[in-house]
Amino acid sequence: METEMRSFIEKDTNAYWRAIVTLFLGSVAAFGAEYCLQPIIPVLAKEFNLMPATASLAMSFGTAGMAFAMIGIASFATRLERKKTMTIALGVAAILAIAIAVSSGFELILGLRLCQGILLAGFPALAVAYINEEFDPKIIGLVVGIYVGANSLGGLSGRLLISTLTDFFSWRIGLGAAGAFYLLIAVAFWFGLPNPTKKIVAKKNGDNVLEGFKSVLRNKAVVTIYVIAFIIMGSFVCIYNYISYVFIAPPYNLSQTVVGMIFTMYLLGAVSSTVMGGLSDRYGNGKILCLGCIMMLVGTLITMGSPLILKIIGLALFTFGFFGSHSTACSWAGKIAKGDKARISSMYMLFYYIGASVIGTLGGFFLSSYGWDGVALFIGAVLAIALLMAMRLTFSEFPLFHFNLHKVH
Repeated sequence: METEMRSFIEKDTNAYWRAIVTLFLGSVAAFGAEYCLQPIIPVLAKEFNLMPATASLAMSFGTAGMAFAMIGIASFATRLERKKTMTIALGVAAILAIAIAVSSGFELILGLRLCQGILLAGFPALAVAYINEEFDPKIIGLVVGIYVGANSLGGLSGRLLISTLTDFFSWRIGLGAAGAFYLLIAVAFWFGLPNPTKKIVAKKNGDNVLEGFKSVLRNKAVVTIYVIAFIIMGSFVCIYNYISYVFIAPPYNLSQTVVGMIFTMYLLGAVSSTVMGGLSDRYGNGKILCLGCIMMLVGTLITMGSPLILKIIGLALFTFGFFGSHSTACSWAGKIAKGDKARISSMYMLFYYIGASVIGTLGGFFLSSYGWDGVALFIGAVLAIALLMAMRLTFSEFPLFHFNLHKVH
C-alpha cells in the first residue's frame, strides 16, 4: 500500500523548480510535435493537391491517435510509471517527426501522424496525473496553469521554427530540425524530472477497468467538464487549422514567416493559463471557466471583421480564453472526481482530442462552402453550448440541465 505520510512538492523549493522546468520543457516537445504540421496545412495542400478538409487530416490523424490511445491509458493508468512513460512518449514522437519530414506521400504522413499521436498521448495525461499526485494540493491549480502555459509555448515554438524554415528552405527541413530539438528535450526530461514518490503498484487481481470507467462517468459534473473540453479543444484546433488560409490569401497575402509570427500570441496562452489557473484556486474553477468560454466566443466573432487588425485582436482574445479555459477545466476535473488521477485526466484528454479531430475536420467543410465567416459562426455556435454548460455547472439555478451537481463549485 501507498503510505499516507509521503511528502508533497511544495512551492519555491528546489524540487518545485526542478519539476516545473522539466515539465515545461517536456510540454514544449510534446505539444510542439503535436502541432508541428498545423501552420503548413496550406503548404501540404498545395504540394499534394488536396482540399482544405483533406489537408487538415494531417492534424486530425495526430489528435485521433492521441484520443484512441487515451482509452488504453485510462484503462491501465494505475499501472503506468509516470516518468518512464512520459520520457518514451517524448523520445519516440520526436523520432517520428523526423520520419515525417522525409516521407514521400501524404498517406504515409497520415500513418506516421497516427502513430505519433498514439505515442504522444502518454505525456499529457500522465503529466497532469504527476502534478495531482506529487505537488502540494494547495498549489495544483497554479501548477496545472503553468503546465498548460508551457503547452502554448510548445505549440508556438513549433509553429515559428517550421514556418520560418519553410519560407527560407522547405517544410521538410523545418520539421526535421524541430524533431531533433525535441529528441534532445526527451533526454533532458529523463534526467531532470524528480522521481515520483507515489509508488505504482498493480493489484494482484488486476484493475477492474470497466468499473473504473463507470465510476468516473457516473459523476455527471465531471462528464459535463469532459464535454466542455471536447468543445473548447475542437474549436481551438479548428480556428488555427484554417486561419492560415485567410492570412495567406488576398487581400492580406501574408508570407508563411509572417503567419508564424502572428502565432506568437500563443504567449498570451502562457500568461492566461498561469493567471487563470491561480484565480481558479482563489475564486473557484466554475466562474473562471465561464469567463474563459466568453472570451473564446467573443474572440471568434471578432475575427469575422475584415480589417487584419480585427482578426488578430479576435484571435488573441480567443487564444487567451482557450488556455485559461483548458487549465481551469483540466484541474477542476481532477479536484472533483474520485479515483486514480491518471485515469481521470486521461479520460479528460480522450474527450479533448476527439473534439480536436471531429470539430477540427468539420471546419474545413464550412471553409470550403462559406468561407471564414462560416467557420467562425460554426465555432461560435458550439462555444455557446460550452458556455451554457459551464454556467449550469457553476450556477445550479441556471436552467439548462436537471441533475444534482452537488458542491462542485
